[in-house]
Amino acid sequence: MKKETNDKLQTRLKKIGGQVRGVQKMLEEDEYCIDVITQTSAVRSALKSLEDALLENHLSTCVVEQIKSGREKIAVKEILRVYKLKK
Repeated sequence: MKKETNDKLQTRLKKIGGQVRGVQKMLEEDEYCIDVITQTSAVRSALKSLEDALLENHLSTCVVEQIKSGREKIAVKEILRVYKLKK
């Protein structure tokens, strides 16, 4: 993975960690349930976005390289594995 891509993903993950800590604090402070649920939904969305970025990077780098080097079966196997995980 390129350093620039890795740095962006690391930054995104740190923000998600902050969101999770925020949810924990909300629970500790007995915040209104709907507000907590709203924040957990935001965390889920942020994680999905991170996962999508990781998948896009993998497909556009690793999988492309596998195909170019004649390892199509491995590439297809990985694509199917990710597809099943995303279901």
